[in-house]
Amino acid sequence: MIKVAVSGAAGKMGQAVCDAVEGADDMELVGKADPSLGTDLASVAGDADVVVDFTTPDAAPGNVRTCLEAGANAVVGTSGWDVDGLRAELTGDGPNVFVGPNFAIGAVLMIELSTKVVSQMPDCEIVELHRAEKLDAPSGTAKHTAARIAEAGGNVNGVHSVRLPGMVAHQEVIFGGEGQTLTIRHDSLDRRSFMPGVLLAVRRVPELPQRLTVGLEALL
Repeated sequence: MIKVAVSGAAGKMGQAVCDAVEGADDMELVGKADPSLGTDLASVAGDADVVVDFTTPDAAPGNVRTCLEAGANAVVGTSGWDVDGLRAELTGDGPNVFVGPNFAIGAVLMIELSTKVVSQMPDCEIVELHRAEKLDAPSGTAKHTAARIAEAGGNVNGVHSVRLPGMVAHQEVIFGGEGQTLTIRHDSLDRRSFMPGVLLAVRRVPELPQRLTVGLEALL
């Protein structure tokens, strides 16, 4: 059994992760950390093999360091913080960190398909749409998509963010060519769409060859 603790357990994503872990045959939920629950991460991380973090951009870096100090691997879904700044700290042996800009399988496929398009239609723009309460803009998914498209030789001419009530997580990549456009869009209509990816990361993070891995495509 994989012992899992959840940081940000009282949030909407945190609650969904707790439910998913409790429903998995190979996992045991051993701790919930959240200020509203009166529990801090340091008090539960030591009991866990893996900690899943869905908190805030300000809290995530410290939470990751708390996990590492406790000997727990970290799966991070929080976006809007300096992931690259952590890379220099992860030297030698120790627990691993996996950061997922998006845990929905369909979103990963959207990004992968976009990198294939750029050889024929290199110019595009990204539009990402999220719930009004999302703290960072552009989203981590949009930034990751832009980076992958640039690596593939494409030109991201703009990234646009929409924050409105009623939305969960949505993104489209719009490619333009002479006399035509092509749009690749993904919609998460329920937070359950992220859970298979989260559980996959929990299962795989201890065995990853690098101490920091970014992007669910590395696990598929």
